[in-house]
Amino acid sequence: MEASLPEVKKFKITGEIRKAKLRIPFSVEYEAMKQEHALQRLYAEMGSRHRARRFEIKVAEIKEAKEEAA
Repeated sequence: MEASLPEVKKFKITGEIRKAKLRIPFSVEYEAMKQEHALQRLYAEMGSRHRARRFEIKVAEIKEAKEEAA
């Protein structure tokens, strides 16, 4: 009997970082098991790159990106 592995999906997240007088729009794609995992990775990377805290990161949309056939 074979155990099924969880499927890794690709999520596209769009939004913006809102600091005092600065707006930085973003659109990124992450591979993750769940939507929540992709969102946590977004917070970690944007916090590291832009010194943005979670309340400064405004997510407009999270959707599952479809794989394109080559």
